[in-house]
Amino acid sequence: MKLKKVFQRKETKYLIPTERFPAFFKALQQQMAVDEYGKHTIMSLYYDTDDYRFIRHSMDKPKYKEKFRIRSYGVPSQDSLIFLEIKKKVNGIVYKRRVPMSYQDYQQWVLGGKLPDTVEPAQIAAEIKWLFKQNQDLAPRVLIAYDRLSLFVDDESEFRVTFDQDIRFRACNLDLAAGSDGALVAPEIGVLMEVKAIGAYPLWFVDLLNTYDVRKGSFSKYAQTYQRHLFKKEEVLHVI
Repeated sequence: MKLKKVFQRKETKYLIPTERFPAFFKALQQQMAVDEYGKHTIMSLYYDTDDYRFIRHSMDKPKYKEKFRIRSYGVPSQDSLIFLEIKKKVNGIVYKRRVPMSYQDYQQWVLGGKLPDTVEPAQIAAEIKWLFKQNQDLAPRVLIAYDRLSLFVDDESEFRVTFDQDIRFRACNLDLAAGSDGALVAPEIGVLMEVKAIGAYPLWFVDLLNTYDVRKGSFSKYAQTYQRHLFKKEEVLHVI
């Protein structure tokens, strides 16, 4: 399977109450299919500066913002493929650029500070190197994991819908291989739906949103984790 390394799309989020989700999901499956991975766990290790400059800037809602993270689909073994990702948002459009490598190579990069010369695409690898050169204190700060279901219309369509549940985090023991356990970021929320699309939604999808009274919501996993859990911890560290 060819790995996609560059994404460009608009991502819109919706918060669906737990009790409303089963009926909405069943209706959605009349038009879309769950992808080959079924329900799977995604783990994202977010990098930031000592003063959390990246997420602070993002929370100011600028026209341009970026994040850097390591993404793993499931708990990785040494040979598992993980992704180094730069995620940018410019005027509401999300641009995601990533390079794949084995978890073993990633660990060697962390220890040695140098990306392998074989990393492709070379242009994206160069962007990652530049990011670290400009931010000398960039380091892992928090691991966020969740269980996801992804639906698609067909392989040619850019329209995708994902559902994330049990969004959890931990700010210690940041080794991806240590598992996906963590405390819930926001226990009160139900299911986070993300609609990834270029252009307008299909009319049948708009009808579904209206039928089940699903409305747009604002929920950034990293921002919510920072605001609710990391910010207070950071204040204590500065006082000490």
